[in-house]
Amino acid sequence: MIRRRDLPAIIGILPKSEPRIEGGFVFESATEGLDLGHKLRDHSAFPASQRAERVETVIVGAGAAGLSAAWHLHRRGYTDFLLLEMEREPGGNARSGRNEVSAYPWAAHYLPVPDARQQLTRELCRELGLLEGGTWNERHLCHEPRERLFLHGRWQEGIEPAVGLTPEDARQYSRFEDIIGELRQTGAFRIPMEEGLARSTPAITALDRISFQQWLEQRGFTSPYLLWLLDYSTRDDYGTPLEGISAWAGLHYFAAREPHELGPLTWPEGNGWLVRRLLERIGARVRTGAMVRAIRRAGARWQVVAGDTRYDAAFVIFAAPTWLASWVVDPVPPRWPFAYAPWVVANLTLRRWPENRGLEYAWDNVIFRSPSLGYVIATHQNLNTHQPQTVWTWYMALSSGRAADQRRLLLGGDYAYWKEIVLSDLERAHPDIRRCVRRLDIFRIGHAMPRPAPGAIFHPERQRRARHSGSLVYANSDLSALSLFEEALHRGVSAARHVLRLASRSGA
Repeated sequence: MIRRRDLPAIIGILPKSEPRIEGGFVFESATEGLDLGHKLRDHSAFPASQRAERVETVIVGAGAAGLSAAWHLHRRGYTDFLLLEMEREPGGNARSGRNEVSAYPWAAHYLPVPDARQQLTRELCRELGLLEGGTWNERHLCHEPRERLFLHGRWQEGIEPAVGLTPEDARQYSRFEDIIGELRQTGAFRIPMEEGLARSTPAITALDRISFQQWLEQRGFTSPYLLWLLDYSTRDDYGTPLEGISAWAGLHYFAAREPHELGPLTWPEGNGWLVRRLLERIGARVRTGAMVRAIRRAGARWQVVAGDTRYDAAFVIFAAPTWLASWVVDPVPPRWPFAYAPWVVANLTLRRWPENRGLEYAWDNVIFRSPSLGYVIATHQNLNTHQPQTVWTWYMALSSGRAADQRRLLLGGDYAYWKEIVLSDLERAHPDIRRCVRRLDIFRIGHAMPRPAPGAIFHPERQRRARHSGSLVYANSDLSALSLFEEALHRGVSAARHVLRLASRSGA
């Protein structure tokens, strides 16, 4: 855990010749997410709705799940729906930005190439031109080199530590891979995850009752390199370290995908590319700056209050984060029992590249034993041979300890504090980074993703809300306790299918 009192030791003394770095926090104005969310949490007074509008289906939240639900309704010829989004821009964790140098992601930055079992994801990929005649479009596959790791003072290819390993480290790597191979063969670990749960044995179900760290200790895994890699992986995908994550979720990270993947699919703006393609299809049905502050029964229908409008709807798809339902849905649903990891994402615009240490820059660049998750290079997919300027997207999951404590740290540090955290971290591998950066913008995400803690996967409340019933259904990826685009796609489309069945019965 990073504490404010530790900051002087982390950042050192800044050189007087350091160039000025512009920037600030993003998405924190009175009309954007942070302030609006806090007003909703604090039950602040809002102006009364002035307009009434009748629509058959309202989708709440234009993140990946809400966009996926709208995409499915649209392609089935169902048009009597609206998608309401609190922010000024849709996309949720797949939002992106752009400046004069490049587009860049603000969170999710890639889509793993789906294997043949992931039929829905492949169906979307075919529609978007990513998969053509059984062949993946190389323009959208990550260019080489893809990954590198800064270890023992130099860069190595790939993020699996390979320098300085002992024979025992290598044996433990091999033994872990053998276990993952056996789990993969059970079919109990799938994406989307619900497709594998029916194949779960009592032994696999029991994995959800202990932490990943406990599971590793029970099996004698002690290699510091292997443990770092596993901890990095769970922090990267779930914002949760080994000791805080369900062993089932930790093993799912590795066993649910093929051992040798082609890809990933990525773009300068990250998954913002997917958002733009979906909006090309359903954008006319999306209303931004429309924060839903109340959803209540009105006879057999629902009243959804957003902005100055009261929507009269037969069906509601709640695709916003599920924990928000307790703030807006009446009657109030049971408490959503899961914590959410806070994150910091920074986009750095560089006037020049830092002096490199040997190995060529990769798309994904990771620093061994850093509290951060490293950075991706937005211009990596650019085919231009000469790129004097670039944009790096840096990530950190505040994963240690209680999420509420880390959120206080997240919001308690001002821009100067977080800027120094970013720069001092990058200085581990790039000593001249301060002289290269001309702008540094920061996105603080208080509830970035659910933490799949022990007990989350087979928790009865998660399972209950994941089963669709009635005319208000939930659709966020947190119903899986796994914040993955594929899970959001599955949840959104599943909810849309349920609504279509209900609508057909009612003659809507």
